[in-house]
Amino acid sequence: MKVYLAKVSGNAYKLRILLSLLKVPHEVVWLDFANKEHKSAAYLKINPRGEVPALEDHGHMIWDSAACLVYVARQYGSEQWLPTDPLGLAEVMQWLALSATELQCGLQYARRLLVLGRRTLGTLEEGQNFGRLALDVVETHLKTHEWLALGRPTIAEPACFPYIETAPESQVALESYPAIIQWMQRCRQLPGWIDR
Repeated sequence: MKVYLAKVSGNAYKLRILLSLLKVPHEVVWLDFANKEHKSAAYLKINPRGEVPALEDHGHMIWDSAACLVYVARQYGSEQWLPTDPLGLAEVMQWLALSATELQCGLQYARRLLVLGRRTLGTLEEGQNFGRLALDVVETHLKTHEWLALGRPTIAEPACFPYIETAPESQVALESYPAIIQWMQRCRQLPGWIDR
C-alpha cells in the first residue's frame, strides 16, 4: 500500500493513526503543502480534490479520509474497527459524519484561519461555534461511555481525534470538556497509537 500524506493535515493524521493501530505495512509519500504539491497536475490524477490523504492499494486509488479509514478497517482490520451489521455500522458512521462536518468545518476551519490566515468557510466565530456544537455532542456521549461507538475503539476514534486535539489552536479551550480529555488519554494509551 502507498499512502499520500502531509504532516500538517489532520485528515492525513487520521489515516496514520489507523495504519499504526492495525500495523499495516505501507509506503508513505509526503506531499509538500507549502509548495502546493497537493494541487499539482500529477497529484490531481491521484486525488481530483487535491486533498490528503489518498491511498493506492492493489491497483485501486482511494481518496478522502473517511473512505480511506473504511477501506483500511475493512481490508486489514477486524469487525472491531468497522462492523458489518447495520446497527453497528451506522453507529460508527454517525461519528465519521460528525468528524467531517462540525469538527472539520468548525474547529479545523477556525484553526486554519488562525494558523494559516486562510479562510475556508464562514467567520472565525462561526467556526468556533460550529465546533463547540460537536464538542458538546462528544462530551455528552463520553460522560456515560468510554468510547465513541459500540463500547470499544473503532475507526470513530481516529476520525474524530485530530481536530478535537487541536481545538485550542482554533481558540476553543478543552478544559470545560473533561470527558473528552479523558477519552483523548485513553486513545493515546491504545497499543500502536501515534502522535502527530
